[in-house]
Amino acid sequence: MSDAAQPTAAEVRAAAEAVKTALDRHLAAVERRTGDDDPAVHEAFNQLAAAGEVYDELLYDRYDEVTPFEIPGADDSLPPYTGPEEPHAVSVLIRRDYTVAEPPRLLAQAQRVEAAEFEDALTEDDTANTVPGALGILFGEFEPDEIASRHREFGLAEGDSTLWVTAAEEAPEPGEWLEAPFEDADPQHVICRFDVSAVFDRDDSDDDADVRSTLLDELADDDLEPLDRDR
Repeated sequence: MSDAAQPTAAEVRAAAEAVKTALDRHLAAVERRTGDDDPAVHEAFNQLAAAGEVYDELLYDRYDEVTPFEIPGADDSLPPYTGPEEPHAVSVLIRRDYTVAEPPRLLAQAQRVEAAEFEDALTEDDTANTVPGALGILFGEFEPDEIASRHREFGLAEGDSTLWVTAAEEAPEPGEWLEAPFEDADPQHVICRFDVSAVFDRDDSDDDADVRSTLLDELADDDLEPLDRDR
C-alpha cells in the first residue's frame, strides 16, 4: 500500500472509538435479550463485527499491527478432508435460518394457500392461524429455494445459511437415514462448503476508502444512541 493511500491516525482512532461504541451496544443488547433469536442481539453482533473488521484493517494499514480478534469462518472450521479420493456418492446438507419478522404477513400467506385448497371458511382453530401451522403450510407448499428467494413475501427475514457437500463411497439405502438425517455427517468427508452470513457482507466493488468511511460514519452517527439499559 502506498503512503498516499494509507489511513490517517485520526481514522484509526475513529475506528477504535467505533469499536468501543459497538461493544457497548452489543453488551446492552445481550443484557436485554428477549430470547435466543433476539434480532437486536443479532444486529448488535453484526455491527460489532463490522466495526472490528474496519479497525483491524486500518490498524494494519497504518501501523502494520493486528488485533487478537477474529470472526470464525469456513476455512478454519473444518478438519482436513480424509474422504474417498473418487467418491461414488455425495450428500448435500443445507441449513437456512430465518426470523419470523412479520407474523401477520406469514399468517396471511398461509391462509391464502389453505383457502385455495379448501372450500370451507377458515375458523379460529385452523392450522393457518398459528405461526407453527403457517410455517408448516408454506414450507409444505413451496420449495425451499422459492421460500429463500421470496422470504420477505412470507414475513421472514434471512439469517445465516450453510451448504455442505459431503462424499461417500456409496449411496445409502432408501430410508436409511431419515430418522436422523444429520447425525452421521462427518466433517472430514466435506468436499466443500458455502456459508452466507451478514458477518461476511462486504461490497468489494467500492473503493476501500469509501467502504471504510461509510462504515465509520454509520457506526459513529450521532443519531445512533447507545441502547438504554434502564428501560
